[in-house]
Amino acid sequence: MSQKLWQPSKSRINNSNLFNYEKFVSENYKYKISQNYKKLLNWSLNNPKDFWNSLWNYFNVNGIKTNVFKLTSDLINSKFFINSKLNFAENVLLKNTNEKAITFISESGYREQRSWKELNTNIKKIITFYKNLNISEKDRVAAYTPNQIETVECFLGASALGAIWSSCSPDFGVQGLVERFSQIKPKILIVTEKYYYNGKEINIIERLPKILNKIKSIKKVLILNYPGNKTKKMKKIKGISFYYFADIKKLKVNKKKLKKFDFDHELAILYSSGTTGKPKCICHRSGGVLLQHLKEHQLHCDVKPGDNVFYFTTCGWMMWNWLVTALASKASILLFDGFPFYKSPDLLLKIANKENVTLFGISAKYIDQLIKLKVNIKNSMKLKSLKTICSTGSPLSEDGFKYVYKKIKQNVHLASISGGTDIVSCFVNGNTYSPVYSGEIQSNGLGMDTDVFSEKGKSILNKKGELVCKSAFPSMPLKFWNDPNKIKYKKAYFSKFKNIWYHGDYAEKKKVGSYIIYGRSDATLNPGGVRLGTSEIYSVVEKFKEIKESIVVGQSWDNDVRIVLFIVMTHKTNLSERLKLTLKKTIRIEASPRHVPAKIIEVKDIPRTKNGKIVEVAVKNVIDGNPITNLEALANPSALDEYKNINELKF
Repeated sequence: MSQKLWQPSKSRINNSNLFNYEKFVSENYKYKISQNYKKLLNWSLNNPKDFWNSLWNYFNVNGIKTNVFKLTSDLINSKFFINSKLNFAENVLLKNTNEKAITFISESGYREQRSWKELNTNIKKIITFYKNLNISEKDRVAAYTPNQIETVECFLGASALGAIWSSCSPDFGVQGLVERFSQIKPKILIVTEKYYYNGKEINIIERLPKILNKIKSIKKVLILNYPGNKTKKMKKIKGISFYYFADIKKLKVNKKKLKKFDFDHELAILYSSGTTGKPKCICHRSGGVLLQHLKEHQLHCDVKPGDNVFYFTTCGWMMWNWLVTALASKASILLFDGFPFYKSPDLLLKIANKENVTLFGISAKYIDQLIKLKVNIKNSMKLKSLKTICSTGSPLSEDGFKYVYKKIKQNVHLASISGGTDIVSCFVNGNTYSPVYSGEIQSNGLGMDTDVFSEKGKSILNKKGELVCKSAFPSMPLKFWNDPNKIKYKKAYFSKFKNIWYHGDYAEKKKVGSYIIYGRSDATLNPGGVRLGTSEIYSVVEKFKEIKESIVVGQSWDNDVRIVLFIVMTHKTNLSERLKLTLKKTIRIEASPRHVPAKIIEVKDIPRTKNGKIVEVAVKNVIDGNPITNLEALANPSALDEYKNINELKF
């Protein structure tokens, strides 16, 4: 049974943005809520036009608003705020003071800062730069950069002009980059010379000739220097014009009033991290992203003006976009680049403490690593400013929840959140009205008609099934690039249930309205026709100190499926028959007999995506003899070689 770990105080509730919004709804829509999240959620779902209109008004979005919607059972063709106009960047750059807007910190401790005034000035000069290069509406601007301030400035400059942004982190190799950017044909590439990871200098610029040779649309390249480093001039490449960020600072400020674009105007292209086929180019709309992020920051995470938001991310993960938009709530943001455990297992926590971070966002994997490293900062760091910890990327275990409250901070809102690149936001997340229970995500997001379906498409409670969304929402993708008839789009999300968004997550909805996410449903185990999630096995395995990490998959075997558990041992131990028996016994007791692996095999490494997610499906395909076509989605594709032709899987 889940354990209650945190209950918001009356004072916190009364001073929350959610309570202020509740009063706004009560006054303008004559609907009494009385600090009841479920009641507010039901209103948002039953009155979608009023709800999304209320958000525009409550957040005072800078734009021209119509109240025209086309909301039908055909989710994919539903429309919000038809003929409404706004400029995304204009809504992000609301402040123009000498207060800090962005702080950058590298793994080595190098620190630099931008004020709101400096940020505004730089972006206006970047607009001039883009215009001088004839970059305009709907042109694609691509970035291959670390998580630095200049990347944020280039993104906002592009969106101010109505250009379409797309970024990849530099841990992608050339092929991975080419597979993504070649599909969208960018007009300009922004690239940083180098970056640092765990003390190692990694050269990016040397990859440039190969990239330019394979992506012919790129004729212009903007070179950024890594913070604290000087820029070297590039050798000439025929047909390519090179520019340097230092030269942009010499340009005149663009003083023209920014154009407002349609609510559905293209903002950014993000990429799926699947392991088969080319990455899908998911195009997101400006208005939908802005409204959704404002809602999540302010109403779900209680971000306020003057707060300091820090999410550990790269420019290749959707949480980077989420982080940047926190500026629209008049909060400052903190960017970190490098290895999160560089010379210190509590490096990020030290930064959060020193920089007075109010919202600290990390992955469930990061929390798992803190547990394994036995990090306990509760007595050494007060984290006085910290109000909220967000966790996403993969399911956070009950032990992970308990660890946060026991070893990091007791009086903190731990908001486990879950959504994805597909919606560049969340389906389920936290709220400041409800208690936090171990292993459970507090609620649907407001306006998100999230549910859990059985295989037959029926809503189910307290049972595992498919995470779905039954109504349209404004941060649904506008389209997939190069998918004119939305064939790929429909196949990705609407092929399983008619006019129902199928997300591909295996989940459970509790009677009280909370959720448990168990992982990707396409990696679900199915021995004997009984569907099992993998998280129950992981939650047992991670308790064994001898085991560094693990991955569990279903192997097709004898017209059925058998469970195979691969484990990476710590450097001190080897896998023994005794440990195998203990593992099986413990899984049998703590999960169920059905969860017990048929095979437990030691490996040296576990394949994972660039975002740190383990790729169960890729391993399953390898051991079943199926092809893996998108190896560039993986951070360590060579790890898959170890899973080929394993003798123990042949009997």
